[in-house]
Amino acid sequence: MADTWIRLLGPPRVEPPDPAPTDLDSAGGAPPQPRGRKAWAVLAYLALNPAGVGRARTAALLFPDAADPLGALRWNLSELRRVLGGAAIAGDPLRLELQPGWRCDVLELLGSAGGRDVAPRRFEGQLLEGLNFADSPVFESWLADQRYRIENALQSLLYDAALAALAAGAPADASALASRALQRDPFNTDCTAVLVRALVALGEQRRAREQVTKFGELYRAELGLPLPEEVRRALSEPGTAADSGTPANAATVRSYLDAGAASLLAGAVDRGLAQLRLAVELAQRAGERHLLAESLVTLAGAVIHQAGGRGAEVADFLHRALTAESPDGGSRTAAAAYRELGYLAVQRGVPDRAAGWLERAMRAARGFPDEQSRILAIQGMLASDTARYADAVAALTESVRLAAEAGNRRQQAFGEALLGRVHLIRGELGPAGACLDRALAGVAAEHWTAFEPFVAGLRGETYLAAGELEQAAALIDRSWVMAELAGDHCYMALAAGAEARLFLAHGDLAAAEHWVGRGMAPSPWYLWYSARLLDVAAEVALASGSPRASEFADRLGALASRSGMREFAVRAQSHRAALGDAGAAESAQWLAKEIDNPVLAGWVARRQAGHRAG
Repeated sequence: MADTWIRLLGPPRVEPPDPAPTDLDSAGGAPPQPRGRKAWAVLAYLALNPAGVGRARTAALLFPDAADPLGALRWNLSELRRVLGGAAIAGDPLRLELQPGWRCDVLELLGSAGGRDVAPRRFEGQLLEGLNFADSPVFESWLADQRYRIENALQSLLYDAALAALAAGAPADASALASRALQRDPFNTDCTAVLVRALVALGEQRRAREQVTKFGELYRAELGLPLPEEVRRALSEPGTAADSGTPANAATVRSYLDAGAASLLAGAVDRGLAQLRLAVELAQRAGERHLLAESLVTLAGAVIHQAGGRGAEVADFLHRALTAESPDGGSRTAAAAYRELGYLAVQRGVPDRAAGWLERAMRAARGFPDEQSRILAIQGMLASDTARYADAVAALTESVRLAAEAGNRRQQAFGEALLGRVHLIRGELGPAGACLDRALAGVAAEHWTAFEPFVAGLRGETYLAAGELEQAAALIDRSWVMAELAGDHCYMALAAGAEARLFLAHGDLAAAEHWVGRGMAPSPWYLWYSARLLDVAAEVALASGSPRASEFADRLGALASRSGMREFAVRAQSHRAALGDAGAAESAQWLAKEIDNPVLAGWVARRQAGHRAG
């Protein structure tokens, strides 16, 4: 049966099941449409808040100047019910529930990674395109954030769909999808790499070289940067690494997988990756689909967590693994592949896609509690990044419990560190210190020096928040040294931001500015680190009267909106308010009420009081 579509992308409209002109004529014309832009605003607000929103809050948001805001809301709800026969809108909090036969484009887009097959070409246009809400400034701010979020989700959908097509042996489709993504973002290195790989797979070497040249010229002319290595590597398929005399069977594949794991454990990363690539090649030659999937996931995990890889190559490994595994029902390998895709999406700041991948991972991990522990940790990371702190604590607590039962000390330390981060953000310094001390003990016991900068930096910031500056300095300094020695851009950004906060607490603005500059030099994959650094950069710039304060606040706002980092979106608005933007002050107060964080609420309130006093 054909579906009726609620289109919130592009000019908003309701589309009948079959919009063919002959059918419309026989049905008496197009379906009725909601009257008035505020009815569409209510619909979009409910669609993008699936947990529900209070009637009074919705009325105040959308009808701030109405004599009877709740009455205005009731009229618009009646209007929606009149035309949306397949949508139930009721309750307090208000919720939108679509009945069978009714679909909404933004819900399909944001839920697309959860398993439903959607066509990326279906999504066109901006959220509530052409509608203006200047009379509702806080809603206008919310709408701008959601437009960033949806644009980011669509770009990620196109990228994932192109990778899936390439893995499924459909390079022509991959080329078309990657090209469409590049029309939206011509500087996207990953999408360019996928396009080049697709062209190579099609045998169109000349076009692939032209694309690489064009992208290199664009990067040099517009960004002053050289051609990214990811794009250069995509131009040539890797040659055969295994000796042709090596038998390709399960035994040899297992041998190389074991050798690769041993090399990685010994710190010989390059050797380990080479051995895992051999395992993939032999599994492919042997025609062992499950073993190929396992080898690809193992290689992808090593590239991500040992070599810092995050680009199209590693995502391609994971999509190829899922193609080989055909994951129906429980599968440890499929669960790991989905988890790593979710992890990559978390780090790239695409929370809706990340949530979908992680849901699929959890479905595939039934019966594998050790894998469930890993998935829960990434779900907790995602919840923390998006300021859903109660969800984060629940997921991370369960992850730590399962890891302890499995005897996985590293996973325990990872979960404890992330749990400590949540407590630190919420100002719960006692629990934060306890979690981070347990994480540091686990890191020491496992000799896990690669993870130490993260835990030490957060423990130092916990001491800093408690006013214990000497203890804070010792751990923050160690975090920086360990991160710099490892060359880890993410941990360098975290440690540099912590150093800036430390010197800000000492009142040394010059030193704080110096550390902000050092933190800005590396480019972390994990965007939460970038947001946290931009936040302290704005604070330092405001304190010093630097003209860069506005730049940092705007960059933070754009990044937070695009990536769903709600707390940083509030902080960006508060920075703008400190620069004299009255509308931003109102938005900061409004958005902060949606987040359960007493530290944030208190900070915004103090900022607002300072503005009024000034």
